[in-house]
Amino acid sequence: MKQDPVVRSSMMSRQAVRSGFLSIVMAAVLYIVAPVTAEFGIVGMSASAAEEKPQKTRRVPSMSESTFKKLSEAQEYIDLKDYAGALEVLQNMLNRSRRLNGNEIGQVHNMRGFVYFSMEDYDSALAEYRQVIDQGEDIPEGLETTTLYTLAQLSFVAERYQDALSYMETWISKANNPGPAPHIFMGQVYYQMKEYPSSIVQIELGIAVATERGTTVKENWWSLLNYLYFEEENWDKVLEILEILVRDFPKRDYWIRLAGVHGQQGHEKEQVNAMQAAYTAGFLDRERDITNFAGLLMQEQVPFRAAVVMAKGFEDGNIEETAKNLRGLGQAWQLAQETDKAIPVFEAAGKLSDDGRIFERLAQLYLNDDQYQKCVTASDRALDKGGLRRVQQAHIVKGMCQFNNDKLRTARVSFVECRNLSRKDDDKNNQRICQQWITYIDRESTRLAALASAI
Repeated sequence: MKQDPVVRSSMMSRQAVRSGFLSIVMAAVLYIVAPVTAEFGIVGMSASAAEEKPQKTRRVPSMSESTFKKLSEAQEYIDLKDYAGALEVLQNMLNRSRRLNGNEIGQVHNMRGFVYFSMEDYDSALAEYRQVIDQGEDIPEGLETTTLYTLAQLSFVAERYQDALSYMETWISKANNPGPAPHIFMGQVYYQMKEYPSSIVQIELGIAVATERGTTVKENWWSLLNYLYFEEENWDKVLEILEILVRDFPKRDYWIRLAGVHGQQGHEKEQVNAMQAAYTAGFLDRERDITNFAGLLMQEQVPFRAAVVMAKGFEDGNIEETAKNLRGLGQAWQLAQETDKAIPVFEAAGKLSDDGRIFERLAQLYLNDDQYQKCVTASDRALDKGGLRRVQQAHIVKGMCQFNNDKLRTARVSFVECRNLSRKDDDKNNQRICQQWITYIDRESTRLAALASAI
């Protein structure tokens, strides 16, 4: 028996699986924590990304009261989102830079960097923050480290990926016991550069650090790592991580992808089990998911279970009553030998179908259920609508129903039509079958006529 579309649709292509992975990973690739305002500019993530490295306190030039007042004036403009006013104040300070020490110059450029960042002028912001770093030992260590982290972030936003990596590596060299965040960040930078092996190393390192510290391993870290292994076609790792995702972050998409990869790898039992788990948990509430699951159950030769799943989908309104979907349900009931349930489903499907194939199947069901007149009617509907794969077969079923209903003369007409079509199509098998029926009907007619004469 040829597979119904509901069965064929359950087989997920690699491209379909890849598309699904990509939709998930896009939520993870921009893991940029936006800088927040501090009193005089931008602060990055260094406080949460690592512990401060103990070292000799850096002696930096002090800030004069006049400089502090000017920076406070610029901050007031920033608070009002008057960025032009803030830049004017800060530029005037730089115009008198001979009066400023390295620490003060660094603070001015730091604030200008924040202004340009707020204006989404990332190139100018980067230039300003580089000026902060250029002040070297004259700026506080805290400002240096947060500026390095900010430079890494902004370089990422500006798609200067190599610069982002360089700044982050410098930051890590100055940090004590870095947390997972900088490694996750670098993993995402490598992802954007399509250097997937390097990205995998960093993401796994970030996850390892988080696990060691007993901190949360975030969902989007696993999602990105899973996608990277998918692109590398490391299916064992893909499945391993998907198992983690469905356990710790149970969602419909993860279950579908787990089932899809199992199917892609030829793990039919595991694929069905994954879909069954998702179905039991209530994640399969889309028409495509339900029909795919039913198709898998059909392939595993459990048509009764497939029919129950589809019937509930119709009942819950999750499956649209189309000819295709009804045909799938009808086929499941038929293969489960539930003829009484299959017939009304095929009757409903036939009313919606544009061709006669469903009526052709319905005629066969009526024949098996000894409903011969309905079988003839369904056969006529099938022939009238057309689109049949084998027209001869419809005539054979019709003729058999007519014969069983003691309509020998009309049955002979059906088999003659079948024989003529078979000759035309050079279909020797059906030509032989129909000729045998004609011969048998002729002999039976002769026998019945002889009996009638004897009486």
